[in-house]
Amino acid sequence: MKLETLLARDRTIRVIGFDDAPFVRRRSSSVSIVGVICAETRFEGMVWGKVRQDGWNATDTICQLLLGKKFLPQLHILLLDGIGFGGFNIIDLPKLADKLKIPCVTVMRRQPNMTKIETALQRLPQPHRRLELMRRAGKVHAYPPFFFQVCGEDPDVISAVLQRLSDRGHVPEALRLAHLIGAAVVKGESGSSA
Repeated sequence: MKLETLLARDRTIRVIGFDDAPFVRRRSSSVSIVGVICAETRFEGMVWGKVRQDGWNATDTICQLLLGKKFLPQLHILLLDGIGFGGFNIIDLPKLADKLKIPCVTVMRRQPNMTKIETALQRLPQPHRRLELMRRAGKVHAYPPFFFQVCGEDPDVISAVLQRLSDRGHVPEALRLAHLIGAAVVKGESGSSA
């Protein structure tokens, strides 16, 4: 069922939110990623995977965690905490939405500073390819307190969905939980900010 219909009928929206766990910067090391499944703001399940720091496998890893598995048929939307995991392992957002057949959204706390990002990318292999992946994700939409890029749905609909998926504060609950769980598993306790 489409998100707009779920909103209009006040039906439960099932979401998965992905975030990377804390990591120490070492070239080509593995970084854990956490995917938390929620029925709106209620925790329902979790997936765990690994991506290469500043690598190229984040999109494929997320697809492997979901395609042919039990959670994907239940999901209405996928949220990502930003466009990159493990540093600058950039998500190919249109490819992800096409493969999973659900809207995919990168959520940010503020408008990204592209000048700083482009400077940081210059220190990595293939900076132009990484920048192109970021551009493929589309325009950053500003619906304060949310800033996001989206493939597969209208930004107005996504804004309403993000509000519905957020219990407290300005972060959808699935992303908040993914952040807290990743920190707790890696560090032994969750941090104060999510």
